[in-house]
Amino acid sequence: MGNFDTVVIGGGPAGLSAAIAAKKKGAKVLLIEREARLGGILKQCIHDGFGLLRFGEKLSGPEYVERFEEEFYQLEIPYEVQTFVTDIQKSAEGFLITAVNKKGLQKYTTKTIVLATGCRERTAKQVFIHGTRPAGVFTAGAAQHFVNLLGEMPAKKCVILGSGDIGLIMARRLTLEGAEVEGVYEVKPEPSGLTRNIVQCLEDYNIPLHLSHMVSRVFGDDRLTAVEISEVDEKMKPIPGTERIVECDTLILSVGLIPENEIAENLGVTLDGHTKGPVCDNRFMTDVPGVFSCGNALHVNDLVDYVSESGELAGSAAAEYAGCGKSGQPGSAQAELQIDGSLAYLVPQKLDFDAGIDDVVLYFRSRETLASGTLCIDVDGKTVFEKKYKNLKPPEMERLKLNFNRFPLGKDSRLQVRIRKEGDAK
Repeated sequence: MGNFDTVVIGGGPAGLSAAIAAKKKGAKVLLIEREARLGGILKQCIHDGFGLLRFGEKLSGPEYVERFEEEFYQLEIPYEVQTFVTDIQKSAEGFLITAVNKKGLQKYTTKTIVLATGCRERTAKQVFIHGTRPAGVFTAGAAQHFVNLLGEMPAKKCVILGSGDIGLIMARRLTLEGAEVEGVYEVKPEPSGLTRNIVQCLEDYNIPLHLSHMVSRVFGDDRLTAVEISEVDEKMKPIPGTERIVECDTLILSVGLIPENEIAENLGVTLDGHTKGPVCDNRFMTDVPGVFSCGNALHVNDLVDYVSESGELAGSAAAEYAGCGKSGQPGSAQAELQIDGSLAYLVPQKLDFDAGIDDVVLYFRSRETLASGTLCIDVDGKTVFEKKYKNLKPPEMERLKLNFNRFPLGKDSRLQVRIRKEGDAK
């Protein structure tokens, strides 16, 4: 049995960053990864565009994550791969983790846990596509794995449902490899991916994007032979009479990501209905003391630079909570950061005053596309902070660092964060 200050679960960019940060604080750290190699999803993301914020240059996914792996190995942080966590129980030391790998049943005790378990893709069942169950229906991530890691082409002629970033990137990738991408269909009236990916992956390759359309049925016995496309109304319901059949051998789904939080739920962590990830405070600790969350397990990020940043913040805070560095025990003075309908979500959801509120990083998304909007923070009904933004879009997350000590806050203060549209009353 191993005894640790911090155990990080997940070896992608968030987990590597968390482990490195905790180690630098003096914590005894273990990292657990269920795959055979560290690196997470970035192992298969061979396109560039990673690291622009953090390193000031365009890197591929493997190049980006290798920078963290090198530091991780230099720090000689112990880790286990092909290891699956099967149970976590509270213990006298903090937590008792049971895991399984090739060496058999493993048990570890730790004072803190950092959940860096990433996210998973929505499947055809979750978007209610009718019809048979033929081969040839892939999630965008699965198709990417086939092409980039296995060297196998999953499609000759394909339809892509959903305009998420990986779906857009795969539209370009499959085109470059010789497949015909008939089109990308998005049920919403606006694209779901980053603007740069719309331009670089679709417009540059003359791949059509059809908004307010859905795949309503699939056809085929052993292999997909065609899909039915329908236009949808403002409630995203198929409009009768708009159906058309598109022949294809492959349907690729890019219909959203969900934070992977089975472990968090088993620990009794409260999840946010907006993010589908844990409710956390300004050091990314959940409402279960000693359990921290970061990266796409906390909320789905659009840039890996922010995934790494949240990993560092969570790892550092976990080490401090375990007694490494300054005291990090939770205090009784906390305030909830409430949002209204103008925001899709806000992370963190709470402020812990005793953890220090002079350097709080906020991540948020607007609920709707706005040419101009002002982020407002109200304390007890009075606006104490405003910042103007241009071109707010739900797919593009915003980041803001604030010193909340500037504001007249007390333990009973009511905080609300909202976005005021141009022209709205203050």
